[in-house]
Amino acid sequence: MLKTRVITALVLLAVFLPVTFFAPVGAFGALIAFVVVFAAWEWARLLKLGGAGPVVYALIAAVALVASTKLGTGVDEPRPLFQAASVFWVLVGPFVLLRKPMLAQGAWRGFLLVAGLLVFVACWHALVAARMAGVPFVLSLLLVVWLADIGAYFSGKAFGRHKLAPAISPGKTWEGALGGWVAVLAVAIAAVAVHAFEPTLYSALLERHGALRALIALTVLVIFSVVGDLFESMLKRQAGVKDSSGLLPGHGGVLDRIDALLPVLPLAMLLLG
Repeated sequence: MLKTRVITALVLLAVFLPVTFFAPVGAFGALIAFVVVFAAWEWARLLKLGGAGPVVYALIAAVALVASTKLGTGVDEPRPLFQAASVFWVLVGPFVLLRKPMLAQGAWRGFLLVAGLLVFVACWHALVAARMAGVPFVLSLLLVVWLADIGAYFSGKAFGRHKLAPAISPGKTWEGALGGWVAVLAVAIAAVAVHAFEPTLYSALLERHGALRALIALTVLVIFSVVGDLFESMLKRQAGVKDSSGLLPGHGGVLDRIDALLPVLPLAMLLLG
């Protein structure tokens, strides 16, 4: 399993990094669109659409994405789209995690199918907008989620005692979440102190909001990276599956890799808008 996981990770990096560093923004956008469409397919499967439903939903997501780019004639940073996606995560995300409704039934399923289109299109636009701001910027934005996850893993292993959401994801702890937050702030402070690879998300937040508000903004992003992770964990638990799919051998599905990014991306771009 470890060998498979490593091979898959190397293949993904071999595709993602050259496109991010060297390809035009259009090629980067095409790659992210490919990822988003597969994530939409998994979203529909977790909501238990039967038959060809997940494929149809993925095609609808692709059409919605193309339509949002003015039929391919241009890409603008859609602040209202980021606002709508952020409202979903700020209001619906915590409500679902606290109340734990059955998401693949009745009105909730219909609502999440519609909301999912918004979430995925906003994710695409946020990443493209971040890439247009520069390679260091988009990587620093992704690094928030990666550091929060890595820091949470090692802190949880070393110090984890108090469960964060035992009914949804038993392995997550408050100590792990705190460790992830510390890791993000430590790297952000170090990057700003040495003026490394600017502009980054960290330098942009500092310039726009000042030191205290920038730290608060990063804290909010870390919190919602956890919300996104737990939200998908709840979808999987209710669907009775371990992974969102088997598309990525050793890693599960696309949603398993981008769940924490879904709320962080529009929120980050909104905080800088």
